[in-house]
Amino acid sequence: MAKLTKPELRAHNQALAFLEKDVLTEDDKEFVYRNWHEGATHINSAAGAFFTPFDMAFDFAIDAGGGRVIDLCAGIGMLSYAIWQRSRFYDRRPRITCIERNPDYLAVGRKLLPEAEWICADVFDVLDMGLGHFDSAISNPPFGNVKREKNSPRYTGKDFEFHVIDIAAHLAEYGCFIVPQRSAGFNYSGRQNYERQKDGKAVKFQELTGLHFDAGCGIDTAFYKDAWKGVSPICEIVCVDFAEARAVVAPSPEVVAAATTVAANDNSPQLSLFAGAA
Repeated sequence: MAKLTKPELRAHNQALAFLEKDVLTEDDKEFVYRNWHEGATHINSAAGAFFTPFDMAFDFAIDAGGGRVIDLCAGIGMLSYAIWQRSRFYDRRPRITCIERNPDYLAVGRKLLPEAEWICADVFDVLDMGLGHFDSAISNPPFGNVKREKNSPRYTGKDFEFHVIDIAAHLAEYGCFIVPQRSAGFNYSGRQNYERQKDGKAVKFQELTGLHFDAGCGIDTAFYKDAWKGVSPICEIVCVDFAEARAVVAPSPEVVAAATTVAANDNSPQLSLFAGAA
């Protein structure tokens, strides 16, 4: 557990009091999102559970997409809440599914955003849950080498954020993620100029999966560096067009038919399509 300052503890306790109410106002919810401290009763550093700053979540929502949305490693639903609130200005509300393994976080999230479907589950089990396909996948996943029991379909490395993106690629048409800058494939936040990374783990992951990491509308997250609780990361908001990647990787029906004919004649292996195309 984190050692909270006296002001942090007072604010956290006030947030707990709001959560006891039968119905919360939007002002109540904002107070809880800003002040309910993820480290008050949990060792959040071990799980990599650091919630997105409230105002940064609303900037994130600009690029997050809509329609049917799945929030992986949702925490208390900060990103989903921002998407839901921004959707007030659109013609159609999103349908949001939040996946969170910590039941305490889930209970708070369900109280703050009852409009979403909340599922208590490990992100690595989602592909086997029959949830169907989504328009958008979003996440502020744990960063780096966080303990896990499984791997994602294509990635076996240590960085948790890449596992989540790989899982999302098999669930949705589009994804939007908060990741450490070194995992973004580009450097923008806190820099004078945007530049693509020419080597490193993000470049290798993109080569492995055929995905392309994009900066979206370009949010400089360094502005929020000191608004996180317990950490001060330089991160990026990464947007990925999964549908485009599938179109590039998946061969045409004519190529598939020809390959199938050849395989039937000489017992050679058939083409392996991009796993997310199902």
